[in-house]
Amino acid sequence: MINVLSSDLHGYLFSQLLPSLGIHLLHQSSLSNVVVLQTTMADEEPVDQKKYFEESCKPKCVKPLLEYQACVKRIQGDESGHKHCTGQYFDYWSCVDKCVAPKLFPKLK
Repeated sequence: MINVLSSDLHGYLFSQLLPSLGIHLLHQSSLSNVVVLQTTMADEEPVDQKKYFEESCKPKCVKPLLEYQACVKRIQGDESGHKHCTGQYFDYWSCVDKCVAPKLFPKLK
């Protein structure tokens, strides 16, 4: 058990490591080894894991993306508004969602 921290380790611990975990120093007595810590993770905004997983899955769905982009290019000159690429758009996002789902659901609380 370590009773005294070197100043470098102490500085790193309280200025970088603990805050990155959502733990902040409220008070430290200079006369004793009493340290009061506060956690703030509950107050912080949760990170949306889905966006991270979507970015990692997009490269696996290149074919539907290229089909969607080809459709968009094909209908660019349509003035009537009757042509659309909704099917290709949904095919692309369906591919991404199928890749994301098995990674995301185990992470949900």
